[in-house]
Amino acid sequence: MQKIQMKTPLVEMDGDEMTRIIWQQIKDIVLNPFIDLKTEYFDLGLENRDRTDDQVTIDAAVRTRELGVAVKCATITPNAQRVEEYQLKKMWKSPNGTIRAILDGTVFRAPIQVDCIQPYVINWKKPITIARHAYGDVYRNSEMRVDGSCRAELVLTDRDGHEKRQLIFDFDSPGVLMGMHNLDHSIESFARACMTFALNQKQDLWFATKDTISKTYDHHFKDIFADIYEAEYRKDFEAAGISYFYTLIDDAVARVMRSEGGFVWACKNYDGDVMSDMLASASGSLAMMTSVLMAPDGSTEYEAAHGTVTRHYYRYLKGEKTSTNPMATLFAWSGALRRRGEIDQLPELAAFASRIEQAALDTINSGAVTGDLKDLVELPEVRVLDTEEFLKAIADRLS
Repeated sequence: MQKIQMKTPLVEMDGDEMTRIIWQQIKDIVLNPFIDLKTEYFDLGLENRDRTDDQVTIDAAVRTRELGVAVKCATITPNAQRVEEYQLKKMWKSPNGTIRAILDGTVFRAPIQVDCIQPYVINWKKPITIARHAYGDVYRNSEMRVDGSCRAELVLTDRDGHEKRQLIFDFDSPGVLMGMHNLDHSIESFARACMTFALNQKQDLWFATKDTISKTYDHHFKDIFADIYEAEYRKDFEAAGISYFYTLIDDAVARVMRSEGGFVWACKNYDGDVMSDMLASASGSLAMMTSVLMAPDGSTEYEAAHGTVTRHYYRYLKGEKTSTNPMATLFAWSGALRRRGEIDQLPELAAFASRIEQAALDTINSGAVTGDLKDLVELPEVRVLDTEEFLKAIADRLS
């Protein structure tokens, strides 16, 4: 069988632990037999990030800008325990945060819906897409321990050396302190990305922050969204029969739980991180969530929305078979291949990406599933496969 050809390589970012194993299995079983796969490889495994002082992450992000499309495996963001386990030089920051800051994009996450899996929220009839701002906030914060009695102030110093000061807190006992920031141009890019995406999908757009408490920081997000909507998007939204509205984040959560879905929910960086996991779990499984980072210049990075599946990795190291769900990672590859095919005008490559997704969905609907889906599928007969068997079942359908 003649393999499908590619013109331009993808940026391939390898990752950690069980997802790194699945990454290679997907290439060996589902992709390489059918595609003459072209990638530029960057090893974002924790050991190599430590070895390169995390320069490899920066290089991968810069190359994504140049080639336009990337696909990323799940990676470890180390905590103190990971620093000790991997004997790291330091507690490196989130590679996702680094990449998102360089590309200055918006992350769109949506559940992979399967006919035989009913969401836990029974009134959700249509997918909900989380649009997550991908710059700043807690992911670019500065933190300090406070050892005892002291005064904490926010100090701004302009180019001429003039200072503006604002009291944060007078400490009379130990505590902690954190500073966050964001940029107008990044918030503006976020707003336009969300509104353009909603128009393309012909879905309502919701945006939520906590401006009643954060009267400057969060309120600024609210104002920028409102100004851009009125100046640039209102007429197009009305012509498309869709709406934009703002509400508080707690009210948004309540509305989401009562809704039937089918809209785009824009969230600030941390809110989007938390709510996408909630959405994935309520839709069935954390392993059934797509994640796409879209930058203002058109660069696009596809990844799984879940972590590195550490528990299964330790079992794998003992030689045990694992039934880890590869769907989100597989859909990251298919999304990147489809985008590469669209940009390079290779309809056969784009069509094959869609065939991968349909074969994966058909495999689950046939009753062949990974362990996490065993009790979720509503089918008379269910067969639990390990990861390799599940991928081979998808490849068989492709053949």
